[in-house]
Order: sequence, then C-alpha cells, then structure tokens
Amino acid sequence: MAGRLGLRGKSLLALLIACLFALAPAAILGWQAVEAVREHFGLAYVRNYTDLNRQKILAPVSRELALAQRFADSGTVRQWLLDKANPEKRALFFKEAEGYRHDFRDHSWFLADGVTRDIWYGDDKTKLDAKASYRLNPQEPHDSWFFATLRNAEMFNINPDFNHKLNVTKVWINVIVGDGDRRIGVAGSGLDLTGFLRDFILASQTGVTSMLLNGKGVIQAHPDPRLIELNSGADAAGNARTLFDLLGDEASRDALKGAMAEAEKTPEQVATAWISLDGKRQLAAVGYIPELHWHVLTAVDLEAAKIIQSGWLQPAAIAFILVLALLLAGFVYAVERLLLKPLRRLHQSARAIAGGDYDLVLPEAGRDEIGDLSRAFGVMADKVKRHTMELEGRVQERTSALEGANRAMAAAHKQIDDSIVYASLIQRAILPDREMVQSLGPNHFVLWRPRDVVGGDFYVFRQDGENCLLGVVDCAGHGVPGALMTMLARAAIDHAVHAVGARSPSAILAHAEAAWRSMLSDSQLPRAIATNMDAGLVYIDRTAGRLRFAGAKISLYWSDGGEGGEIKGGRHALGHRRRVAEDDQEIVLQPDRTYYLATDGFLDQAGGEHGFGLGTGRFAAMLRENAHLPPAEQGDALAAALARYQGQWPQRDDITMLSFRFGRSGGSFGQAAGEHDGS
Repeated sequence: MAGRLGLRGKSLLALLIACLFALAPAAILGWQAVEAVREHFGLAYVRNYTDLNRQKILAPVSRELALAQRFADSGTVRQWLLDKANPEKRALFFKEAEGYRHDFRDHSWFLADGVTRDIWYGDDKTKLDAKASYRLNPQEPHDSWFFATLRNAEMFNINPDFNHKLNVTKVWINVIVGDGDRRIGVAGSGLDLTGFLRDFILASQTGVTSMLLNGKGVIQAHPDPRLIELNSGADAAGNARTLFDLLGDEASRDALKGAMAEAEKTPEQVATAWISLDGKRQLAAVGYIPELHWHVLTAVDLEAAKIIQSGWLQPAAIAFILVLALLLAGFVYAVERLLLKPLRRLHQSARAIAGGDYDLVLPEAGRDEIGDLSRAFGVMADKVKRHTMELEGRVQERTSALEGANRAMAAAHKQIDDSIVYASLIQRAILPDREMVQSLGPNHFVLWRPRDVVGGDFYVFRQDGENCLLGVVDCAGHGVPGALMTMLARAAIDHAVHAVGARSPSAILAHAEAAWRSMLSDSQLPRAIATNMDAGLVYIDRTAGRLRFAGAKISLYWSDGGEGGEIKGGRHALGHRRRVAEDDQEIVLQPDRTYYLATDGFLDQAGGEHGFGLGTGRFAAMLRENAHLPPAEQGDALAAALARYQGQWPQRDDITMLSFRFGRSGGSFGQAAGEHDGS
C-alpha cells in the first residue's frame, strides 16, 4: 500500500515531516535571533544614551567651571585677598562677585581665604558685606574639602558635598586662587545636587541606570543619593566607597576598569563592558569627560529595558501557525488542481509526442503517475539533459570570469580607498592642532572641512617666544591632487619662516612664493594645471600689543559683536604671473575683538533658495552676530549658521576658518578679558 501512495499523499506527507523537523530549529534560531537583535540594539542604545548624557553634562558644567576659573583668576579677587583692609578693593571685589553671581547657574559664589581660613558665601538670599560667612577649621571633617583642595596638585575639583554651616547640598566647583606660585585661596560656585541629578542623571527608562564616577570609581552622582560619596571630589575621603565595591564579581570589576581605561585613552569614543550589578547581568557603557575628569556610566538591564518591543512575539507565533495551516491547505489544493489533473490528461497522449517535445521537465521514474510519464518521455529527457549540461558549462565559465573581474575591481577599489584614508591621516598630521591648543588654549577655534576626504586647504602656526605666527593657505585643486599641493606649499612656507623668521608675514609670503615657483619649475607641469595658492598670515606681537598681516587673495576680518571690518590682502595669489609683493599691514591688537582668517570656500559656499554664494555681506553679519561668544562656541555657531545657509546644496570647495583673540599685552585673551570684566 505504501508503495502505491499517490502523488497527493506523498507530497502532503513530505510537507508535514519537513514542517515538524523545521519547527523546533526554527523556534530556537528565531529566539536566538531575537536575543541577538536585542543585544545589538541594546549596544547601540547604551552607547548613544551615554554619549548624549556626556554632552548634556559637559556643556553646562564646563560653562560653570569656566566661569568659576575666570572668577578665581580675577585680579580683583586676588588683590582683595592680599589686602582685605583696603575698602576700595573690598568694594570692587563685592561688585564683581555680584556680577558673577548673576552669571552662575545656581546664582551663588564662595571665596575662602587660604591664610585666615575665612569663607564668604553669596546667593540670592544672602546680603553681601565684608563679614565672612564663617571660618574654616582644619580639625573639622566637614571643612576638609578646603584643605584637601589646597594640597591637591590640580587647580580645580568638582566635589558633591553637604555644607553643614550653610545647610545646602551641592555639586561644588572648587578653583584655586593663585598669586604666582602661591595658593592664596579657593573660589567657585555650586550646582544644586537635587537639580543636578534631575537634569542629568535620573532616567525615565525602566532598567537604565546613569551615574558619574571619578577616576578611582568613586560615585559622584547616582539616581540613589545614598550611594553618592559626598566630599570625595576633593580627595578628602581617602576610603570612599567605589562602584567596584557594588559589582558582583571580580570579572565585572576588571571589565569595568578596562572600559574606564579605554574611555580615558579615547575620550571621543564610548567603551562598553558586561558587568554584574544589583544581582543582574547588565550592559555598561562608559564615556570620559577629560575637561571634568569624570566618567559617565550607563548600565542597562536588557531584560527590563524596553530596547525592542516584545508584544509582537505572541501575535507572530499565532500568525505563523495560521500561515502554516493555510500553506498545508493550499498545497493540497495546488497538487490536485495543478499536477494530478493535468497529468491524467497527458498520460493518454504522452507516448505520441515522445520524439520531439523538449519543454517538459521529467521527475525521477517511480510507481506513480509522474513515473509513467517519465518512461514515455525518456528519449526527450536525454536530449534535454545534454543541452542543459552544455549550457551550464558555458554559464559557469562566464560566471567564473565575471567573479574574477569583480574581485579585481573590489581589490582596486579598496586600494584606492585605503590610499585616500592614509593620505587624510598624513594631511591631518601636518596640521598644528596640538601646538595651537597648548599655546592659545580656548582663545581660538578652527573649522577645517575638505570637500573630499582630503583637500587643498591647511593652516599654519609657529610659536615665536611669547609671540606667534598663524595663518591659512588654500592651494589650487581638491581631493588627492589638492592634498599633494599642500605638502609642497607647507614645505615652501616652512622654508620661508626658517629663512626670514616669523616676524614679517609679507617677507614670508614673498620667500615662500619664490620657493614655490622653484619647486614647480622643475616638475614641468602642463599649463592647464592651476598651481597658484591663496594665503593669509598674521604675526601677533603680544608684548607690543600689535598685529601684522599680509595676504594673497585672503583678507583678515574682525568683529567685536557691534562693529566689524576687513583688512584686505593682495589681489593676486602666490604663483600668479602678475603678483605684486605687498608690505605688512600693522594694527593695534584689540582685546575685545575676534579676528578671522577664512579661505574662499566659506564665502563662496552655495546656499539659500537659489544657490547663490554666501558672500562677504552675509559672512560679516554672521561674524557680528556671534563675535560676543567665546571662541569655541563661535566655531559651533558659525558652523551651524553655514549649515543652515547651505541647506541641501553640496559643498563647493574646501572650507577653512581660523579665529583667535589676544590681549593688548603679554598673556592670553582669557586673562585680559578677566581684567576687563573686573574693571
């Protein structure tokens, strides 16, 4: 009986057996796929969440820290601490402190004298006078933060603590007040701890825990205030409890320490690790804020957090069963309608057409209807088989040739991509970012955006004792050709600075042009290739409080937020046949002005409704609108303004902008600005 089972019965039986064997592995694989998807999205979620928290914390706390540092570095504060009996200095100090109180987020400030140990505290409810709020006691544990801050090698710390004298709990920002090498006091402000936790730490997502740690793993902020180690930011609590003490096993502690070390090594990245916290296996992400010496940690319980919605699983299972049932019913119907009935009709006439019909496909011969048909069409099957094999051989040959060509193309494409990436690394390496940060600090910003991965723009910086030379250069061309031209241009400028010194920008440009022409004359480049370059150089004489500028098709712009101006460079680029050497233009260095050097990629960028270039008018308006901001914030604001104007239009050219501020005499603009604000 089994041997005579018809095609309908065999097909249905085979489908049932296949479904039974496939259901169990499919269920296992499906569950594993769901877990893998949840883990994948959990990893992306925790990284993005941590990076968002890091940015949320960095901006406001960095602002408060910068204000506290300016307050502590104020000449008015320093002079009053050194001569508190002077009524004029006292009046100036309290006037300036009142101004800072309005600027601080918590509307409060404090100042502690390192000699008398008196501390003054001011907020919205405190009346300002010369009488100290209270006196710090070295024997009092609650006052240990002050003495630990003076002993610490760092110039500031951020310390969550409860002040028993003032009866407030805050995240205190403690900054050293110095007089030369002496530490004469501590000044700063604070952020209300409850508001700080509400704004930056508390998460509405179930299963997500955010916290802040210092470099030793001590908890500085946590949704559970009981876990916060108060007075640990100033290193006053040497035996403070750490997050490592809360982890379930040694492997978790090692994994978290490794993630924290990795985050410190690459602050722009977020490191992840699996840890055992609160008795659960959780995914932790760590981001480092080097400006604050804090680690931002997010722990996610993937079982509790709703990374992906699981409510669809039960409906999906029901739908799968219904689809399977419909598939079985449809299969039975299809076998009956599409196979059995046509085969019965063909069985009577199959023997008559066995000699020439090649359109039919024969299954293996058996005891059913298809087996009878196969024996009738045997001769035809042999011919079809021979033709098929011949065609398959040709297809395989063609496929093999195409696969080889694709592999060669992929290898060539990868080699080109690798070369461009390597060229970008080389070009980035010649840019003086580190030297500018070390010398100028926060009093400058740079926008450098090649149109392609690499480009023809670069900027230069050369320290000259207390003075410095800086500028921007735009070589002809884009992409790899433009990047190669920057190598020659950088060599020419370096040679010129070495030959004539850094004090005369016009002499440097003239000497660089001569070296540039000499290098290009030996290369025998076609006339159609552009080899000129635009350049603008500024020499800052801090001692004299003056600025010398020379440019070739690049101008020097300035703005103080109310007014602005342009010091034009020469009309022709370096390497132009009609270039006329020009003298240095010297002006007084104004401390309330921000100066800008920009290549034509910024001014020529297409945007707006009709795709017109930005132009000098819109550019000057952008500068006036943002010149009152600190340089770092100006960079972000100008980049955002350019992006808004550009819209969907593509970037036309390489874009470079270099901006800076300096005081009238020695020191950085930050110092000069502090003196100006206090006057």
